[in-house]
Amino acid sequence: MPYQPQFKSPQIVGRYAPSPTGDLHFGNLRTALLAWLHARLQGGQFIVRMEDLDLPRVVAGSADQILRDLEWLGLDWDGPIVYQSERTDLYQRALLDLDALGLCYPCFCSRKDIQVAASAPHGNAGVYPGTCRSLSVSEVALRARNKSPATRLKVPPQMEASCGDFVILRSDAFFAYQLAVTVDDLEQGVTEVVRGADLIDSTPKQVYLAELLQPKRGRINYLHAPLMLDDKGRRMSKRDGSISAKQWREDGGSSEQLLAHLVTTAGIFEEPLDCIALEELIERVDIKRIAGKLSPMV
Repeated sequence: MPYQPQFKSPQIVGRYAPSPTGDLHFGNLRTALLAWLHARLQGGQFIVRMEDLDLPRVVAGSADQILRDLEWLGLDWDGPIVYQSERTDLYQRALLDLDALGLCYPCFCSRKDIQVAASAPHGNAGVYPGTCRSLSVSEVALRARNKSPATRLKVPPQMEASCGDFVILRSDAFFAYQLAVTVDDLEQGVTEVVRGADLIDSTPKQVYLAELLQPKRGRINYLHAPLMLDDKGRRMSKRDGSISAKQWREDGGSSEQLLAHLVTTAGIFEEPLDCIALEELIERVDIKRIAGKLSPMV
């Protein structure tokens, strides 16, 4: 039976937005659980969105498997599942709005070009140096004969050293993560984002985008969960075949045992747990304990 909060707050909207590129590993599931608890313990809504915009990486059947894993763990959601691949008109509209502000420009730099620039004296590793920011119309036309450009967004001076101008439309014509996720969060009324610490560097970019697209809207609260490591001390990843909920079930593990493992590794309780039902977990934790395991950013 889905969890029924003691009170409901229409002002709180949390979300979980996985990429359907394979089965959810334990790190993904722990983040989903923390995001769900953070929303539900405040009586808020919780929505699920599939970030399937990068079609070449999408694995057939992965989205359905992800939903089954969430349901099996006991996590419910409000409203229909949203798929980014069905929302490209919203991203295009946002792109046009940003372009109308005079903040977009074509960029022909490859990753190698950026790495070379960053390795030069006074270069800043991982930050775009603005190579194409001041290209003339004729220079753009000349380069476009041989290469399709990406579209970058100009950032204000205070952001140049930390992230630089970032891509909002890729050279292969796919909308970039930063633009799509910000548009979705704004359009769906998201107020709380709980996600992995690997995305903490994206937060200033998304805050900036949100302020440009909806300047009168209140700021989204971003919280970041520590990354979960495997038994070799490596960050869990789908690519490395980290253990998934599906594999756990096939090996005979229960959802209560997995919940216990996830909350134990998250440090929610002082003592390790072998087994816990979702209903008991809800009774034993409060929002302060969950929020204390998450790092705010911006």
